[in-house]
Amino acid sequence: MTKSLLLSNLLLAIIWVMATGTLTEENFIFGFLISFMILYLITINKEERKYFTMLPKLVTFIFFMLWEIIKANFQAVRDSLYAKSKLSPAIVKYPLEAESDVEITLLANLVSLTPGTLIMDVSDDKKVMYIHVLHLENKEVFIEEVRNKFEKRLLELMR
Repeated sequence: MTKSLLLSNLLLAIIWVMATGTLTEENFIFGFLISFMILYLITINKEERKYFTMLPKLVTFIFFMLWEIIKANFQAVRDSLYAKSKLSPAIVKYPLEAESDVEITLLANLVSLTPGTLIMDVSDDKKVMYIHVLHLENKEVFIEEVRNKFEKRLLELMR
C-alpha cells in the first residue's frame, strides 16, 4: 500500500505542476508537500499510515548519510595531508541484525560509502559481515556505531 500512496503522491504533484503551469523544482516540491498533506487527511486505514511516518524518516536518513559522508571525507583529507596521522587498520567481524539480501546489500553500501571502511565479505549464513577499517581504536565501539548509526536506522525504514 505504501507504493500506491507514493505513486499517488507523485501523480498529484505532477498534476499540481501541470495545473500551475510552472515547471520548477520548488513548485514540484510544494505540490508534493500539498499532496502529501491531502493524502494524510484522507487516509483512514492504519496500515496505510505507515507511508506518512516512513517518508520523513527517509528524508532525515538521507541528510544523516550526507553528514556522515562529509565527516568521513574530512577525515580522509586530514589523513592525506598529515603524514603523521595514525592509521590502525583492522578487519572487524560485524554480527548482522539485517536478514534479507536487500537489507544486507543496502547496509554494506552505506558502510562502504564512508571513507575508511570497506565491506570485504558476508558469511554464507548471512549472520556476519567482515569490514575493513582504516582507523580502528576500539572494536566494540565501532560495532556499536555501525549498529546504532547505520543498521538501526536502515532497518527502521525497511521494516
